[in-house]
Amino acid sequence: MLPGDGSAFTAVLTTRGRVTGRGHSKTLRAVMHDGRIYFSRRRPDSDWFRNAAANPEVEVRIGREARRGSARVVEDQALLRRISELKYPGQERAAEGRVAVEVTLRGP
Repeated sequence: MLPGDGSAFTAVLTTRGRVTGRGHSKTLRAVMHDGRIYFSRRRPDSDWFRNAAANPEVEVRIGREARRGSARVVEDQALLRRISELKYPGQERAAEGRVAVEVTLRGP
């Protein structure tokens, strides 16, 4: 079962390597917003971020449920701020600049 809208949770994001094409999984804190899952960080230098930007085919595992989806890099600054607010409610780090990928999941 997917988390409710506006909630932060832990998920495993699996991307395909930019060079090797092999799967790489990373446990990350995520946010559900408007029916999509967002993974964010302060800088775009992580492998998971660069892999998702280069190859949008990803898998997200939440608990025992794994689903495939498509990722895209978020460019909208207002949306990036909202993601940070949801990910870090009431914390100073919510005001930090971030980069993020938005994942749209396919079918149940």
